[in-house]
Amino acid sequence: MLVVAAGTADHAVAREALLTARHLGRPAELVMDVGVAGLHRVLGKLDLLRAARVIVVVAGMDGALPAVVAGLVSAPVIAVPTSTGYGAAFGGVSALLSMLNSCAPGVAVVNIDNGYGAAHQASQINRLIAKLR
Repeated sequence: MLVVAAGTADHAVAREALLTARHLGRPAELVMDVGVAGLHRVLGKLDLLRAARVIVVVAGMDGALPAVVAGLVSAPVIAVPTSTGYGAAFGGVSALLSMLNSCAPGVAVVNIDNGYGAAHQASQINRLIAKLR
């Protein structure tokens, strides 16, 4: 499982997802600071992204990162909007609505700041994939 965070402001929620996955017995890796404002950073992790069975993507602000990641990989993406941000972020509601309206296939969305729920769902998906192989 891979946990991807857009920026440092999303670190707490991403870390919650990472620790939850590990507590549930799933190997997990954290990739930080790959927000869409620097698309080259996402593309620089493309091999790692494409190797993952399931990806938890944590992002605030405009909430675009899960759609970008889902457009690059075939794995399921679980999007986690965060309450961080400024301007018209509305405590994460802006990112939540963007993620819910994603046109990229394979994106599921959990509630604002719900790193635990995302990691739990990703762990279940990972377990099912492992059973099928």
